[in-house]
Amino acid sequence: MGKRIRVDKLLAHMGLGTRSEIKRAVKMGMVAVDGRLVKDSGLIVDPDAAEVTYDGTPVIYRDVVYFMLNKPQGVISATEDGRERTVIDLLEPQDRLRDPFPVGRLDKDTVGLLLLTNDGQLAHELLSPRKHVEKTYEALVLGEVGDDDKQAFNAGVTLDDGYETMPAKLQIGRYEQREDGMYSEISLTIMEGKFHQVKRMFEAVGKQVVYLKRVAMGPLQLDDSLPEGSYRELTEEEVDLLRSHKRSGQ
Repeated sequence: MGKRIRVDKLLAHMGLGTRSEIKRAVKMGMVAVDGRLVKDSGLIVDPDAAEVTYDGTPVIYRDVVYFMLNKPQGVISATEDGRERTVIDLLEPQDRLRDPFPVGRLDKDTVGLLLLTNDGQLAHELLSPRKHVEKTYEALVLGEVGDDDKQAFNAGVTLDDGYETMPAKLQIGRYEQREDGMYSEISLTIMEGKFHQVKRMFEAVGKQVVYLKRVAMGPLQLDDSLPEGSYRELTEEEVDLLRSHKRSGQ
């Protein structure tokens, strides 16, 4: 037997109204459990076993939520802030009800993949320094990135505070000559998440990151069809990938 919950609380958690609004909906005959109209909004149900409908539409109870966000520039990776717009502000009201939080952080001006969930255990495993979860970024760098940089990153570079990074995988794409210098498109996979790490790694080799986008975290790949500022729920397959990744410790 699974977790048991009042039907009004279940519906409120799923964003279908306040408890008082749901109480009115019950009185109007809009709520049914296993095909029978509910007369008491305090009815206790097993959300995993009962078939709950609201105005004829099945309600799937989600205790844990997983969202993939394509983070835009200008928002911060926090749950709340008095001055800045946060990634939680990008969610629909009903999707904020389960109190999701960002797993790790992306800088305010960095875009791309950010996982939002209320699964604290999974978040802890993905962020644990012991797990060395890979994170892949695409960047535009001011400066001509070459094989010497690839070798330096592969060996680990020393940041401005003396920290020596773990080996990182640098791939070089195309170059573009502009008025202010040569620009390089690159892909970089790191296994840590130090503050401003990618930017500081390139500073360590005398170059400047001007655009940064995260495209993967562990086995989770950014959905190419997701516009910046948009998000969607993870598929069951994506959640399973993250969980199996967590168990394997890869």
